[in-house]
Amino acid sequence: MFKVAIVGRPNVGKSTLFNTLIGERKAIVEKTPGITRDIIEGYVELEDKKGILLIDTGGINWGGKDFFNKTIIELVDKSLAEADLVLLVVDAKEGLTSEDLVTAEYLRKKDKKVILVVNKVEGKEDEERAIEFYKLGFEDIVFISAKNQKNIAQLKDLIKKYAKDHLEEIPEIEVIKIAIIGRPNVGKSTLLNRLLGYERMIVSEIPGTTRDCVDVFLTLPDGRKYLLIDTPGIRRRTKIDKRAEKFSVDKALETIKKVDIVLFMITAEEGITNQDQRLLRQIQKNYKACILLVNKWDLFDTKREAGNLMLENIKYGIRFISWVPILTISAKTGRRVNQIFPLIEEVYQQYNKRVNTALVNKILEDLKKNYTFNVKGKRIKFYYATQVEVRPPTFVIFININPDEVPKHIEKFMENSFRKFLEFNKVPVKVVFRLRD
Repeated sequence: MFKVAIVGRPNVGKSTLFNTLIGERKAIVEKTPGITRDIIEGYVELEDKKGILLIDTGGINWGGKDFFNKTIIELVDKSLAEADLVLLVVDAKEGLTSEDLVTAEYLRKKDKKVILVVNKVEGKEDEERAIEFYKLGFEDIVFISAKNQKNIAQLKDLIKKYAKDHLEEIPEIEVIKIAIIGRPNVGKSTLLNRLLGYERMIVSEIPGTTRDCVDVFLTLPDGRKYLLIDTPGIRRRTKIDKRAEKFSVDKALETIKKVDIVLFMITAEEGITNQDQRLLRQIQKNYKACILLVNKWDLFDTKREAGNLMLENIKYGIRFISWVPILTISAKTGRRVNQIFPLIEEVYQQYNKRVNTALVNKILEDLKKNYTFNVKGKRIKFYYATQVEVRPPTFVIFININPDEVPKHIEKFMENSFRKFLEFNKVPVKVVFRLRD
């Protein structure tokens, strides 16, 4: 597919433009420079269900000497190597800067087709100031306001001019959506890089490196397709004092609701913490399939007894969500990482499984023979049950009392029983009670 990369210095509005072009709020937009560090991709529709792949990159700070600036430039280099067209975004309100000149020269050396996008043109003064950007020497220039969607249609037409013979159907692919969730610095980005087989995410020992939820499509050689989402490390809200980080947390929690499976990462150093338990309860509350990955397990290579004890402590720490399968890995060395996708497939098959009504009612009849339940002195009668949904497997049980009066422990008993006897041992099961008319 035709690829278009957005490039520019920090805080010129690249992410706002990205979100405007793809039609959703995907990248974090915040006035603090340097928010976008990783590569983010999305599709832009230019004709009926046809379009291009848009790549948002981190802001280039040519004078910066820290780890992130160097890594961002390396990632931008990789994006440009794949790109067919570049959108160089500059800021009309700040005017032409020396860094814009350096970036323009950098792109000329890459020998890429470039559209100069002068952003934040929102008034007469901006329009007058924007004229000086012609000095950069690019043939194609468009004056826009990404925030107000001014001249976005004109920009799309210009992109289409370059991509007209290369427009492809925007894929509507059945993919398994997977979020990688965990506290800061547990190795989420290292794992994603290991799964992809190349350095896609910025990896460092600095907590909070990943600010965005970053989507990456992955197709395995056998044709199976996945959407992997690396999320920011989630801290307790009391420890979050920056708007961008609050937004990152909200995006990560929002992501949990949208995916099929959560890869929940902890480390062998710390085991299960109170914060992990809080996050796992969010996964439980949303009935999401989950795999617990214990990273850095190589720390126990010469400490077998300590490793066994840690594993028992972890199982005790997640006893309220005990159906979650546990896999000990090392994202850094690759140990058992090759077992993740087979386990994902096994979990997804259960999560997406349907059981015929006759079998469901046979299990219900067996339970009725062995157990009786009373609410306020009245016996609950279970008439019949049926599966109504998958992801999660959801069962409706028709009863003789107001469903709101059914205690939580009875609901959990039925969920656990269906999970056990209908072979949903690695996924959540949801039970809904309804009053029979």
